[in-house]
Amino acid sequence: MNIFGDLAEIVEPNHAMAPHTWYRLGGPADYFIRPQTVEQLQDVVKRCNDNHIRIHVMGLGSNLLVSDEGVRGAVVKLEGPVFSAVQFDGAQITAWAGAELSKLVLDCVEKGLAGLEILTGIPGSIGGAVKMNAGGRFGDIGSVVDSVTLMDGQGTIFEKSRPELIFDYRCVNIRAPFILNATLTLSPGDPKQIMRTLKENWIYKKNNQPLNTRNCGCVFKNPPEASAGALIDRAGLKGLQIGGAVVSEKHANFIVANEGCTSRDVMRLIESVRKRVREHAGVELQPEIEIWK
Repeated sequence: MNIFGDLAEIVEPNHAMAPHTWYRLGGPADYFIRPQTVEQLQDVVKRCNDNHIRIHVMGLGSNLLVSDEGVRGAVVKLEGPVFSAVQFDGAQITAWAGAELSKLVLDCVEKGLAGLEILTGIPGSIGGAVKMNAGGRFGDIGSVVDSVTLMDGQGTIFEKSRPELIFDYRCVNIRAPFILNATLTLSPGDPKQIMRTLKENWIYKKNNQPLNTRNCGCVFKNPPEASAGALIDRAGLKGLQIGGAVVSEKHANFIVANEGCTSRDVMRLIESVRKRVREHAGVELQPEIEIWK
């Protein structure tokens, strides 16, 4: 019996995952599912639960590494018109999970809304950005999120708002597997001044990060009161290479995938960096990227 036989338009079995990640690495998913409505998503979740199929939820794949063997179970990607919609109501925005963060940043600048320009140059979807409280040296998305609409593993939809929402460094107290949308409150401002700030932030990133390479952003979280990149640099690991994976010479917390690189190369390099930093500085680095095995 084909579990998803009547959902062929949104379900692709044995689907290659590499094209969906910024690393362009990884094997296939048993099922790759792109629901077009909330009701379809609920149907998919019910079928997966009934058939004991594990569900993985992905955004734009900008901080994701998939193993060479691929992903067992179902990968659900929220995209399409419904899940990529953005509604503006003055300075308040409702952005659905599949909306692209970088595009929303520019749209807000053009409308004279300040608050998201701090996320300039950070790739990903709104759902992924909220889930990991995406940000950098200039701030994070949690500072402008008022509420989120969530769906649990049984298909029940509910809302979580401040002060119940607690954002911390690269995390938020959301346990539900699906973030459907988020409501953000920005501040009216001068579009020209906001654009100047955006350009300054972008220039900083361009000068300090290997933006024109295959990478997935910062690989490790910053330990308390420290910089993961600085720790890796001090351990003399810039340029360290395993197979096609190399620690960036420009920013030590980036691992670049060169020609011929495999996911295994990246995983081995991650473990080698963790081991060397632990030996050199006594610090256990924790991955910031998601690794699906």
